[in-house]
Amino acid sequence: MLLVAAVSAGCSPTSAEPEPGATGSPSAATSATSHTSETGPAASGSATPARPWSIVALGDSVPAGNACGCTPYPELTGQDLAAPPDRKVTVTNDAVSGYTTTDVLAQLQTDATVSDKVRSADIVEIEIGANDVGYSDSCGDAVSCYAPTVPEVEKNLGTIVSLVRQLTAGRQVLIVLLDYWSVWLGGQYAAAQGDAYVASAAEVTDQVNTVIASTADRTGSAYVDLRAAFKGPDYSYDETHYLAPDGDHPNATGHQQIASATVAVIRSALHLDPTGKS
Repeated sequence: MLLVAAVSAGCSPTSAEPEPGATGSPSAATSATSHTSETGPAASGSATPARPWSIVALGDSVPAGNACGCTPYPELTGQDLAAPPDRKVTVTNDAVSGYTTTDVLAQLQTDATVSDKVRSADIVEIEIGANDVGYSDSCGDAVSCYAPTVPEVEKNLGTIVSLVRQLTAGRQVLIVLLDYWSVWLGGQYAAAQGDAYVASAAEVTDQVNTVIASTADRTGSAYVDLRAAFKGPDYSYDETHYLAPDGDHPNATGHQQIASATVAVIRSALHLDPTGKS
C-alpha cells in the first residue's frame, strides 16, 4: 500500500504487554484448505520474549493467495509482527477461493476447526465481499444490477464480526477488516475492457468498500484501505504493478504491499512503536 491506511480502533489494551482488540465468530466448509504457519525468535539469550500471538485470516481468494505462487499477506503480516520483539506469531489462513460473505458466515457457524482457531486468536483478519458482487455476463457493466447485493454484504459482514466477538468473549482481540483496490479486474487489465467497465468497476468497488469501512467503524474494528494502498490517496495510481497476470489478484509485490499496510494499521490500533513495543 502507499501507506494510506485508515484505522478504526477496537479494544485498546491497557496492560504493559499489548493485547489485540475485541471480536467473535462461528464457521463452514473446507477447513482442509487452511494453512498454519509459525514465525518466532530463534533461541537466544537475554531479553524475555513477548507474549505469543495467534492470527486467523478469513475471506476469499485474495488472502488465500490465489494466482500468486507466493506467500500470502496474512503470513507476511505474521512475519512482520514477529520481529523485532522476540514474539512467536502463529498464522492460520482459513481464507477460501470463491468465498462470499455468506460462505464465511457459514464457515464460522459450522466448521468447528475454524471457530476453535478464532476462539483463541489475538488478531482476526477478514477480507470478503468481492465475490458477492463479482462481474457477470448477465449484469455486464450495469451498476444497478449489482446494487441490490450490497445491503446483503453489509448485513453478513456485520454478523461475521458479531460472531467473532461472541467466540472471543472475555478476551481482547483485534478484528481487522480489509477492503479492495477493485472488486473486478484492476489496472491495465480493467482498462482493456473499456471505459464503461472501468467506471462501473470503480462504482461497485466504492459501494463495497463503503460497507466495509462503515462496518469497521460501527463495530470498533480496524480498517485497512487497500484501494489507497494500491492506487494512492486520490486513487489515480495505476495498480497493475501489484497485480498477478490474471488482473484480479495480487502478485508477490501486491501481497507485500497489503501486509505493510495491514501491519501499519495493527501497530497503530495496538499503540505499538516500530519495535513492536507499546
